[in-house]
Amino acid sequence: MRQRLSSEPDRYRGRRRVPTPPRSRYAAVVTTAFVGAGIVALGANAFPDAKSVSPSVLDELRQASITSQDIAARADTADRASRDSRADTKAAAKEDVWRLPLVGYDFKYPYGMRWGKLHSGIDLVAPEGTPYVAIHDGTVTKAGWFGGYGYTVIVEHPDGSEAIYGHSSEVNVKQGQQVKAGDQLGLVGNTGHSYGAHLHLEIHVKGQPLDPVPWLEERGVDITLQIEAIYPEVAAS
Repeated sequence: MRQRLSSEPDRYRGRRRVPTPPRSRYAAVVTTAFVGAGIVALGANAFPDAKSVSPSVLDELRQASITSQDIAARADTADRASRDSRADTKAAAKEDVWRLPLVGYDFKYPYGMRWGKLHSGIDLVAPEGTPYVAIHDGTVTKAGWFGGYGYTVIVEHPDGSEAIYGHSSEVNVKQGQQVKAGDQLGLVGNTGHSYGAHLHLEIHVKGQPLDPVPWLEERGVDITLQIEAIYPEVAAS
């Protein structure tokens, strides 16, 4: 390169020289421009306008959404039905409670022939004045003196069966009264044809006496072992 003579006019005087960007920076700008254009083009192809989607595909999506909502609704309905069923079962179980008539007794005389005639119930020996309770829900059909049974309470259950509680020293309910399993009916005594303080318990079905022991066992109550299951399903499990 030759040196400029002082006598030569300065062609650049009065002008601002714009520096040329370095090659690397210029290349980066150009590359970015091309890459950006590529992304725009790719995006246009990758995300088509909704109007360009096949109507059949949209119908399938709508149908899938409807089906999903229907399945969810049916599942919710089934869950509610299951909860209602469990609640109904629990309520029914609570209504079907069977109890021991006494606690702390001696099982003295079973059902069967005694002294040449049928002993149509069972005798549970306990101190006079010991409270006894209803073995099941029902209606009091008798509360008072009942011949050889002495002071007696009779309760008719919803299934038509009857429980007879005899030889009481005192009765604590009235005829026509509604009672629940476990409600106190009276006190153990020695009235009527009795030989010592005890509770005489009979079960009648369709007017005929049955052995209370197996009958109550079917309902979760073991008279001989003095065990009661509050709910029938507990006894069956």
